[in-house]
Amino acid sequence: MSKSISNSHLLLLDGATGTELDRRGVYVGLPLWSAGAMDTAPEVLKEVHLAYLNAGADAVTTNTFRTHERSLAKAGLGDRAEELTKKAVVIAQAACAEAGKQALVLGGVAPLEDCYRPDLTPDPETCYKEHSQMIQYLVDGGVDLIWIETMCAAHETLAAAQAAQNIAPGRWGVCFCFTSQGAPGVLLDGTPVEQIIPELDKATVLGINCMSATILADQVSHLRHLVPDEVAIAAYGNVGYANPDGSWVITDAVEPAQFAVYARQWHDAGANLIGGCCGTTPETIQAIKKANFRNPD
Repeated sequence: MSKSISNSHLLLLDGATGTELDRRGVYVGLPLWSAGAMDTAPEVLKEVHLAYLNAGADAVTTNTFRTHERSLAKAGLGDRAEELTKKAVVIAQAACAEAGKQALVLGGVAPLEDCYRPDLTPDPETCYKEHSQMIQYLVDGGVDLIWIETMCAAHETLAAAQAAQNIAPGRWGVCFCFTSQGAPGVLLDGTPVEQIIPELDKATVLGINCMSATILADQVSHLRHLVPDEVAIAAYGNVGYANPDGSWVITDAVEPAQFAVYARQWHDAGANLIGGCCGTTPETIQAIKKANFRNPD
């Protein structure tokens, strides 16, 4: 495949990195989460990327979910943000080369604080400054697309998007984390996404992630109707969901074949970049691949 994104052909994303590293015996405790693997298990990290590529993924996301300086500083590693971010890019690129695939390398950009706690999000100026630093490291490392994901607060979403447009114009996307309660398309901070869509008009991709796979189709349909036809839509759900008390509930999406059934629903609702988030595995991506619901060339 060529290194490009179209709104008319399905592109298969990879699945979870952190939970897959954990499944393979790599320590992913907080505050570093998966970022520690760059030091402790770089070969295992490459194997995870490679497993997704061999399962059929057309793109892999860099292991940079927690390599902002702010996140690393919580473990006393703030001065290594550039080094570890670029190392994550190199590992993803090496996996693509080993797989012999011209796959996309997506430069993952996560919320600065907790994905489910928009109240912890810093002010807009801080968000812009810190995301700009991270995005510059990813661009300098050679990623194909800036992939801003799991965005739960409107002002952080807009700050990260502005940073991406300034540094990598036309080469970025945003994926939202919506509340599962009430009407679709509402960020966890309570902002209806239609209020900020006009300010994201330079995005190549808009999408949804880190929600239960079982409820994602309605969210995709809502988003598809809000954005221009030329903007691609991404969807990659979790195998479960978090209860208000913080416990994790596993759904039937944990079974790869059933996850693929849900993925087809997202595709039918208008998503054409499809993959997996928390708890998914290479077997999940392989099941979507085998389902064979690509649009005709």
